[in-house]
Amino acid sequence: MPTNAPGDAGRFRLRQTQRMPILQVKAKPNARVSALTRQDDGTWLAQLKSRPVDGKANAELIELVARTFGCTKSSVTVKSGAGTRYKRVQFPD
Repeated sequence: MPTNAPGDAGRFRLRQTQRMPILQVKAKPNARVSALTRQDDGTWLAQLKSRPVDGKANAELIELVARTFGCTKSSVTVKSGAGTRYKRVQFPD
């Protein structure tokens, strides 16, 4: 059972997380070029060279989002839709 000893003051507190935007992305694997473009309806189209096998297209999508928005690949996550064309991708602001 955790105690609130003076040395453990911050150990059991919940951390506040930053606000992180979420992109709604339509992935198109097997494209000729890798590109991320914003559509008129506010969603994003990700053209990916990789095939959708063994998570390769998702890995390329994460790399593309990180490069486009200037953040690290480790901070970009696919929140939903990892196995579908329509995905929700979260990254730091």
